[in-house]
Amino acid sequence: MKNILLIILGLFIIGAGVVFALQNKQTENKGAINMTNKKVLVAYFSATGTTKRVAENLAEATGGDLYEIKPLKPYTSDDLNWKNSQSRSSVEMKDYSSRPKIIDDDFSVKDYDRIYLGFPIWWYIAPTIVNTFLEKHDFSDKTIILFATSGGSGFGKTVDNLKPSVSHSTKIIEGNILNGNPSVDKLKDWIKNK
Repeated sequence: MKNILLIILGLFIIGAGVVFALQNKQTENKGAINMTNKKVLVAYFSATGTTKRVAENLAEATGGDLYEIKPLKPYTSDDLNWKNSQSRSSVEMKDYSSRPKIIDDDFSVKDYDRIYLGFPIWWYIAPTIVNTFLEKHDFSDKTIILFATSGGSGFGKTVDNLKPSVSHSTKIIEGNILNGNPSVDKLKDWIKNK
């Protein structure tokens, strides 16, 4: 009789342990589900297509929505000639208050929790058209992670130049320069740390 009671007690302890383990696993899974339910946006400006390719891969890596910041007047190769001080991009970047017009649409950022924002680096900062985009939408209480493509320079003062275009509750994180069109798998590794 004693042995039967010990066996029943043992089975009870094992059963309780299994139930406890399953409850912990469910709690962990709920946390994972909440993380994946965060809605992600990958917004980008690309004058030549280089940043666009990275943004497309990043949208696939994050499972996020893709949004292109489109200038009302597209940039030509002459506009982008940084060696010409009178080119459109040179003139815009000399005047930090410049706000190139973007195509007006009914897009809204309100449903997104996390925004990856990409652009080429121009004169060590984001093109001022990015400020136009930030000022057009309400990014209050949102996290913006920057990514960029560059011919050789880093982010420079990009974060400082973008902060005045968003509310004080917006968090802007300097991400990475993503040259060479990194693969979706490499971008998945990168976003784990952001």
